[in-house]
Order: sequence, then structure tokens, then C-alpha cells
Amino acid sequence: MKIFSFFSVIISSILIGIVAPSSGYKPGDKATDFKLKSVDGKMYSMADYKDAKGFIVVFTCNHCPFAVKYEDRINALAKKYKPQGYVLLAINPNDPAAQPEDSFELMKVRAKEKGFAFPYLFDEGQKIYPQYGATKTPHVFLLDKNHIVKYIGAIDDNVDDANNVKEKYLENAIAALEKGKAPSPETTKAIGCTIKVKK
Repeated sequence: MKIFSFFSVIISSILIGIVAPSSGYKPGDKATDFKLKSVDGKMYSMADYKDAKGFIVVFTCNHCPFAVKYEDRINALAKKYKPQGYVLLAINPNDPAAQPEDSFELMKVRAKEKGFAFPYLFDEGQKIYPQYGATKTPHVFLLDKNHIVKYIGAIDDNVDDANNVKEKYLENAIAALEKGKAPSPETTKAIGCTIKVKK
């Protein structure tokens, strides 16, 4: 009986390990590449950017008030860091069945209205955001050129007022990466809306 119980525990542990959902990436993990459709109709992946020094992957969307407050800052970051070799890729992780404002057609409208200077990608089927462990919009992942995760979290410390930001977490992390150092902090709490999944 004791032997049976012992093997039951072992088998249960293995099964739990197999079925347990991924909690996403941590700093130091290698992120998966993706191939997602952008609002310009083209497919994008990190592999397209052979000379990139790093990638700023931002999970964001149309409808979330937090994401809207960061739109201009995200656009400015894309313009600032592109000449320095950092590619910003924005991904909408929401299911339009759960949040119609985040449909692909309305993504195209929003990108045109705001003049997005970056590919605005659609995580169709919601396969990418769980791998990264994104839980909010916006939620930022800074990767080096080898797709190693260097920073996860918020863009800065002031959602409401870009003029009163005291800590530019993402920009500080990129500066650390440029110096060959680990960002400090490597993670911060992302402030935003939950990712919308069809029930």
C-alpha cells in the first residue's frame, strides 16, 4: 500500500508539472520569436531584424485607458531608439470577442489616427502573450539581440503624467544594456488593464 501511495505521489507530481500553466519569462530567459500580422498587412518577427541591438516588446491595445495614456510615450520611444538599433514591436493580446474595441480592423484605425511609428501586431489566437507572461496592457519586455529577457514591467513610474515621471524604468534598462550591465531593477509592476480572454 505504501509503495502504491509513493508512486501515486510521483505520478501526480509529474502530471502537475506537465499541465501547470507557464508563468512566463523571467530576466535571463530566452524569449520565443513570433510571426504576427501587423496593421500594414505584413507579417513581422524578430528574425526580420538581423542587425537589431535589442527589442522592446510592448503588449498593448486600443481600449485600455492605461494603454491610451502611454500611446504617445510608446511612439516616442520607437522613434528615439530605432536609430540606436532597438526595434519596438507592439502586440495587441486581447481577444476581440471579449473586447470588440481591440479588433484588428480597429487596430488599423487607431494606428492611423496616432501615426504609430512601429509595427502594431495582433496576437491572433492569443498564443504569444501567455509565453511571455504578459498580464496587463501595457506590459513591456526588453530583450537583447539574442532575445534574452533583460527587463519586464512598466515603462515608467507615472501613468497619468508623462511630464512628472521620476523613474524611466525602460529607458534606464536600455541604458544599462548599452553599458553591458544588468538593469536595476530588472522587473517592475506593470500597471494597466487585464488581458481580455473570451469566456
